[in-house]
Amino acid sequence: MRVDIITIFPGFFAGPFDYGILKRARAAGLVSIATHDLRSFTHDRHRTVDDRPFGGGEGMVLKAQPIYDAVQSLHVSPKAERQRKKETVILLSAQGQPFSQSLAQELAATERVVILCGRYEGVDERVNEMLCDREISIGDYVLSGGELAAAVIVDAVVRLLPGALGNPDSSRFESFGAEDAVSADGLPRSTHGAGGLLDYPHYTRPAEFMGIPIPEALAGGNHETIRRWRRRMALKKTMENRPDLLEKIKISDEDREILAEFGWRENWDR
Repeated sequence: MRVDIITIFPGFFAGPFDYGILKRARAAGLVSIATHDLRSFTHDRHRTVDDRPFGGGEGMVLKAQPIYDAVQSLHVSPKAERQRKKETVILLSAQGQPFSQSLAQELAATERVVILCGRYEGVDERVNEMLCDREISIGDYVLSGGELAAAVIVDAVVRLLPGALGNPDSSRFESFGAEDAVSADGLPRSTHGAGGLLDYPHYTRPAEFMGIPIPEALAGGNHETIRRWRRRMALKKTMENRPDLLEKIKISDEDREILAEFGWRENWDR
C-alpha cells in the first residue's frame, strides 16, 4: 500500500509513524508513507495556502489551487478509474462520514490512499467536489487540523494489512471485530471473537493484584466456561459503554437473556 498525506505540517508525522506496528510495516515493505508540504504548491512569495471565506464569517479557508496542484503532482488516477485501480482520495473534515472499523477494512483493501488534511475553518468545497472520493471525520468533535486524524486512520488501516500483525487473527477477534467471526447462532467461533461487540475484559499475571483476584471463570481452564464468560462480559461492556452497537449487530436469544439480566431492554431508550 502507498499512502500520501498532503499537509501544511509535514514534520508532524516524524513521530507517529516511527514506532510499533507502523514502523515494522514500513520496514517490511507492506506500506510506504510520504508527506507533502502544501506550501510547496503555492505561487506567491508568502506561500499562502488560505484566504477569507466568501460570505463572511470567522476564520480562514484552505485555497483550492495549492491542493489541486499537490494532488496532480501525485499522478492520481481520475475519479472514474480509482475504484478499478484500488485508489482513493480522502478529505479529512468535521463534516465527513464517521470513521469506523468497517471503513478501515475497506481502505485496507486499496493499494493507494491520498489523504488531504483540512485546517482552519475548512477547505474550499470545490476540492471535495473535484478531487475527493470521500470525506471522513474521526469523531463528533473539532480538531485544529486533520493531521491527528490522518495518523489515526493510517494506524487503523495499516494494522489490517496482511503481515502487519504477528497473529493474523488479532485484527479479527477484537472490539468491532468482523461479522464473519460469528457463527450462525450469533456466538463467536473463537473464545476471542467479538462479533461487532466491544471486546471483553482482559487479565494477566499475577492472579491476584492488590487483593483483587481474576474472575473465577478464567482460572479453571474450561474453554466453554471461558467462552461464555467472555461473551457475557463483552455484552455487558457494550451495553454500558456503547449500547448503540447492540442495535446494529445480530444477537442470539441467549444474548438477549444475558442482556436482560444486566437491565437491557430491546428498543428501549437507555
